[in-house]
Amino acid sequence: MEIVRKRRAGDILLGFFLLSHPGPVLIHIIGVTVFTLLAAWPHPVWIVVLLVIAAHAAMQISIAMINDYCDRSLDAAVKPEKPLSRGLVYPREALIAGLFMIVVMVLLLLPLNPLALLVSLAYLVLGQGYNLGLKSTPLSGIVFALAMPLIPLYAFVGVGRVLPFLFWLVPLGVLLGVALNLANSLTDLEEDAAYGAKTLAVLLGVPSSFLACHLLILAGGALIVLLLLLHVVPANTWIIVPTLIVTCLAVGGMVLFFGARKPVSTRKFHFYLAAFTCIVLAGGWLIGVIA
Repeated sequence: MEIVRKRRAGDILLGFFLLSHPGPVLIHIIGVTVFTLLAAWPHPVWIVVLLVIAAHAAMQISIAMINDYCDRSLDAAVKPEKPLSRGLVYPREALIAGLFMIVVMVLLLLPLNPLALLVSLAYLVLGQGYNLGLKSTPLSGIVFALAMPLIPLYAFVGVGRVLPFLFWLVPLGVLLGVALNLANSLTDLEEDAAYGAKTLAVLLGVPSSFLACHLLILAGGALIVLLLLLHVVPANTWIIVPTLIVTCLAVGGMVLFFGARKPVSTRKFHFYLAAFTCIVLAGGWLIGVIA
């Protein structure tokens, strides 16, 4: 383990930047931005939009920081590149920063619809529960399944727009949430298995986790088609059809270029591609519904 005995200001700033998990958090920020703009369209109140996005970003950073704090012992053994392992940030600093970001989240949400705070607190409980031990159990998939529908729901509630079709975000979010959980868990599956973690991906194994991830995304697309054909949730087919085509092409690309026989190093990009595919699918469906 590399230890930085005397830290420079640049080291500390780099440490906190890495501690915030910039890649995954950026994906969440992009997702909540898409959903917030869709919810606020065609008359966005920009200060409200910015508060909704900023509050969610603060929450995700809090979850990321406390995640590294909770994993500090394991990371010291298997992930020497982590900021806590390198000594760029001290564990107490990571914990304090994570708790501070929760305070920032709450302060940003106070001017908004009270339901936005309620939904955010529900997401926060799920995220921190994942950090505090659920990640090492099959319930990790359930956490993602419950959390994912809360993001678009939070965006719509945050801007004060509640629509009946939002109910159907729950089953769609469950499908996409478990898919993202598997894609995320695949990046560390061997390490999790070696240290006795019983995540859903560990129980399924690498080949089945890849297969289930891809099938769940396609199942989300199939649910959208079913709701459209049954006229349960009418939508603009000129938007839905291209969205489904892009989704199928993306899943096809994942099947062709990623999998159990590919290098482990490729799985991180597979997670990013799966995440963006889920954003495109859910975002395209919302556009088609409200257009």
